[in-house]
Amino acid sequence: QVQLVESGGGLVQAGGSLRLSCAASGLTFSSFAMAWFRQAPGKVREFVAAIKRTDDRTYYSDSVKGRFTVSRDNTRNTVYLQIDSLKPEDTAVYYCAATQSTGARASSWYRLQTIYDYWGQGTQVTVSS
Repeated sequence: QVQLVESGGGLVQAGGSLRLSCAASGLTFSSFAMAWFRQAPGKVREFVAAIKRTDDRTYYSDSVKGRFTVSRDNTRNTVYLQIDSLKPEDTAVYYCAATQSTGARASSWYRLQTIYDYWGQGTQVTVSS
């Protein structure tokens, strides 16, 4: 049974940092591209960042580029999201997701929620102003 378990969320002041983790089990982690999405209250879930399975190339939404860093450790079956310079608008539930799917234009492909095979339950990030 595949499980993705996020952790590391919490309450933090604006300007602070958090490191989210997503531990995967029940799958061959190195065969999956991994991504982070988030859903703010009253809003649709949106793409945040992704990291490929092969060359560790990364992709980010414009709203987080330069502040968020996605990375993976295949020896620990874990993907991370380092979040710096947090803003109140970053408040959301953060989800990790896994896919074996590939597309011709990776920068667009990994933003599509429908390509992901597995999802975690999410971890809450709340940023106070």
